[in-house]
Amino acid sequence: MAAPKKGRGPAGGQSRPGRALAFILIAMVALTGGMFWSGHTTPRLGIDLAGGTSITLKAKAEPGQESAVNETNMNTAVGIIERRVNGLGVSEAEVQTQGRENIIVNIPKGTNEKQAREQVGTTAQLYFRPVLTVAAASPQEAPTADSSAGTGTPKPSASASTGGKKSATPTATASTQGRALSEALKAPNATGTPTPTGSASGTPKASATPKASGTPQATPTPDAATAALQQKFATLNCLDPKQRAAVGQGVKPSDTIVACGEDAPGVWSKYLLGPAEVEGRDVDDAKGVLDQQRGMWIVTMDFTEAGSKKFQAITSKLSQQADPQNRFAIVLDGNVVSAPSVRQTLSASAEISGNFNQQSAQDLGNILSYGALPLTFDTQSVDTVTAALGGEQLEAGLIAGAIGLALVIIYLVVYYRGLSFIAILSLGVSALLTYVIMALLGPAIGFALNLPAVCGAIVAIGITADSFIVYFERIRDEIREGRTLRPAVERAWPRARRTILVSDFVSFLAAAVLFVVTVGKVQGFAFTLGLTTLLDVVVVFLFTKPVMTLLARTKFFGNGHKWSGLDPKRLGAKPPLRRSRRATSASSVEPKEA
Repeated sequence: MAAPKKGRGPAGGQSRPGRALAFILIAMVALTGGMFWSGHTTPRLGIDLAGGTSITLKAKAEPGQESAVNETNMNTAVGIIERRVNGLGVSEAEVQTQGRENIIVNIPKGTNEKQAREQVGTTAQLYFRPVLTVAAASPQEAPTADSSAGTGTPKPSASASTGGKKSATPTATASTQGRALSEALKAPNATGTPTPTGSASGTPKASATPKASGTPQATPTPDAATAALQQKFATLNCLDPKQRAAVGQGVKPSDTIVACGEDAPGVWSKYLLGPAEVEGRDVDDAKGVLDQQRGMWIVTMDFTEAGSKKFQAITSKLSQQADPQNRFAIVLDGNVVSAPSVRQTLSASAEISGNFNQQSAQDLGNILSYGALPLTFDTQSVDTVTAALGGEQLEAGLIAGAIGLALVIIYLVVYYRGLSFIAILSLGVSALLTYVIMALLGPAIGFALNLPAVCGAIVAIGITADSFIVYFERIRDEIREGRTLRPAVERAWPRARRTILVSDFVSFLAAAVLFVVTVGKVQGFAFTLGLTTLLDVVVVFLFTKPVMTLLARTKFFGNGHKWSGLDPKRLGAKPPLRRSRRATSASSVEPKEA
């Protein structure tokens, strides 16, 4: 008889179940700790549960420009609308495409419906404006204004390009703020028309100026509009999202405006900008490309024939100014997305170079191209969803889920007895992991728990319980064949494992297909179903099987107690294999009759 090979456990066995249990325990502790550390201890609720406003927008193109409605421009529009909505102080708004032409905007309760429609239903406005002065973001900081103030970080430029992205400029002392702003307003704008001067406080001043007759006359004082603009610039706080969202509202292309721009992540500046000289529609094409010679990412722009003339005129004047008045701001919806400097006259094409990476260059290219495209949106519908209705449906869904779970537990207890303890523990582990992961996915990827997602979680109860039943029945089949519990647990696992994997693969594949081919709330059902299916595999492999291996070593289960669910007599087990073999061997050596 050959000796058994060393170093191998039972067939299909798991010699060290403690490792798997320790791994899943560490994962559960880490995920739960991350949930509390992030401060998001509850899953993010969708609009059907939290209540709010749902707006459906449909993109349309002007005749002959149907190709403008494409995936790239739709995704760019989603980003613009999302920034608009979030600028209202709305948290966790959902903006997503639906099909080829529609965008769905779900705004949770707390946002004015009229204001939301104004923000998301209009086309993005893109303008090129000359920079008059720049200041730090907060109202306590003073702006740089005249050319003698100098610049902060030097902006790189090329002989045939505009230079650099926005960079921080040094601040002047508080006493120079009014004088700097006055000088900026007094300086001629890009069109050569001087603007009135004024002080930071807006207090009118007068001085005696002799006329030809010798009679002294008072110099005209700045009007109320100029004083209000000075006050608005001085008190603007670009660190406040609400002020950033409101600063561009109601302005006209011909107005001198204040605006905010993000120089770097979390670093903002405020700008005083002259009237718009070039519109977004004057841009024929723009894209982020890699300059192979210099090894850097740049943004190239091509203008239309009319846009080339306008851009040539403004760059001719800006190139003769000192920083920051040699810069033009690219303004999208009142937000300065870039403010490069100009060193020479440009016309039909230009490039923006500076501290770009691939993503930022391509994003700016998309913004410029989007502003040039004849892409507008019509508001198809605006629906108000009450939280009460969603709450009632959620309550009904949870009651249905609780009833279903109770029926599953009753069935497990009646039919499997002691084995039901393992199943209930496994369901608890699966539920905990599902809850924690959903809570973490809210801030991470914007996942929102809606009613279909709750339905997906309820359906997953049956899928998870089915995996336990498959394994338990394999074990009971081995016991019916006459094996004791410990070898039965290990021999049943390979066959049960294959069945569980095939079953879960089919469920996950169905969820993945449903997620890809559907949009909107149905995706929540598919996502939850796929997530819980993956967790079912994790729980069965790392929890259910190891726990079953450990409990098989106890007297209660190992000796086949009648309440264990593994009683050989109750299962109709055959005689032990060794006994049947001996009986067969004895009968084969009986003497033959004479």
